[in-house]
Amino acid sequence: MRRREFISLLGGAAGWPLAAGAQQSEAGLRRIGVLMGLPATDPVGQLEVAVLRQELRKLGWIEDRNIVLEYRWAGANPKSIETFAKELIALAPDIILSRSTPATAALIRETRNIPIVFTVVAEPVGSGFVASLARPGGNTTGFTNVESSIGGKWVELLKELAPHVARVGLIFNPTTAPYAPPFLRSAETAAASLAMEPIIEQRDLIISLAEQYQFPAVYPFRLFAINGGLMSYGADIGDMYRRAASYIDRILRGERPSDLPVQQPIKFELVINLKTAKALGLYVPDKLLALADEVIE
Repeated sequence: MRRREFISLLGGAAGWPLAAGAQQSEAGLRRIGVLMGLPATDPVGQLEVAVLRQELRKLGWIEDRNIVLEYRWAGANPKSIETFAKELIALAPDIILSRSTPATAALIRETRNIPIVFTVVAEPVGSGFVASLARPGGNTTGFTNVESSIGGKWVELLKELAPHVARVGLIFNPTTAPYAPPFLRSAETAAASLAMEPIIEQRDLIISLAEQYQFPAVYPFRLFAINGGLMSYGADIGDMYRRAASYIDRILRGERPSDLPVQQPIKFELVINLKTAKALGLYVPDKLLALADEVIE
């Protein structure tokens, strides 16, 4: 998702409410619940729902004409996620879109009947959401945002941009990322092949600490690079929401989640922050700049 597209979408979304009320829908309207594992003030979350609405409209689903969208913005607070999951289930929507592993888990604990389409979930099989990617089973399917080999790609990009680095820290939150081991293993394998020592860490305020201690870092989400991180490499989340809209459309028209395979990311984006690179005294090779989807001056 590029800056121009981002501004255009948010411009069109400026008048949208952050959370719809729980009023009864009129006859003929289909109700879509949306549980976001982000706060309502998060610009990435607002972009994601803008893409969702745009894609649903293209598929013939127009708000207040044939659908009602019920948003709940839970952030990363476990209690809020649980509370809002219960609220959405109580509304008896036709389908629910979830964003994040904790949000999806909370919804599955509450219902095995209402269809759920998840997004930004790293390991749906390991998390127990689906039986397999090809045959999800049950009431849940959706879109993953990473695949296990991406950990190695992160390490390779970091070594290319900062060839002097000999030790690489692997930072994650085991509470919200219990699925992390496969990605860590691929990163450790890549580190060993590049004569780098991997160190697994857990830490808050990752970007600010990296800046404070002058650490080169690579992140999985574009927003990290936008907010001052050195670079990011990960799934194109906008593309994920476009495809999620197609699954919502298919389920509303009668298909079952159990028959729709979980899809892995097919589009990735590399974002490099040149300002941060200069502050760290790093030279960005022309080859890497040519590969970047976005360069922040």
